[in-house]
Amino acid sequence: MVYYLAMEYTVKQLSRLAGVSVRTLHYYDEISILKPSMIGSNGYRYYRDEALIYLQQILFYRELGLSLDNIRRIMENPEFDIKSALDSHKKALQDRIIHLEGLIQTVDDTLLHLKGNKEMTNKQLFSAFSDEEQDKYAHEAEKIYDPETVKASNRLWNSYSSEKKTQILDEGNQVYKDMLAAMPLGAQSAEVQACVERWRKHMDYFWTPSLFQLVGLAENYNNQPGFKANFDKIDPRLAAFMLEAVKIYVSKVEK
Repeated sequence: MVYYLAMEYTVKQLSRLAGVSVRTLHYYDEISILKPSMIGSNGYRYYRDEALIYLQQILFYRELGLSLDNIRRIMENPEFDIKSALDSHKKALQDRIIHLEGLIQTVDDTLLHLKGNKEMTNKQLFSAFSDEEQDKYAHEAEKIYDPETVKASNRLWNSYSSEKKTQILDEGNQVYKDMLAAMPLGAQSAEVQACVERWRKHMDYFWTPSLFQLVGLAENYNNQPGFKANFDKIDPRLAAFMLEAVKIYVSKVEK
């Protein structure tokens, strides 16, 4: 593979070039996600063309919200290809632009609604959880979870009738709406914890996560751009509040 760079960088030089800390580069070396191209006789790490390209890929994947473990798994795959990865990054970034444009539009519409200049139905407020969004969730989930689990969840979802899907989505919308209404009472309140319990049962329509996976799912609502954008459409505070409430719920159930 040919790269059109012709430089050799020390850790400090690469740190300045890429905008990452020296400590981060040392850590990437320690966990073997990005090894230096060579170690000089002076003990310095040196990075050449291919290492720079791989660092760029790591930073792209981090920008898209993937964990280092997932990034390493992707990049260690024998079928990993830089050009295909760049095409994938471009598509993901374009999707994010669409998400952000939709979020901005929702903010504008909500402001008009609050000022009395535009009517906005509850369905519009919670449109993030439409049938189309389910497909987007599946795409995001495949980056995070076992693909077979995601496929099984998709098969279950597709087995429902249109009426059943509407019922499920409406039920989910109501859970988030009730949690938002109970937010002022605090994450530990009985009202919020009841919403978490309803949310946990609602997940059975898609898959049945363990307690550990419940926390992971709530974390992804905060860390994964696609998920976070959808929660921000409801309220920018909701994803973080939900994670706090889910952690409290799990700690109580585990006792």
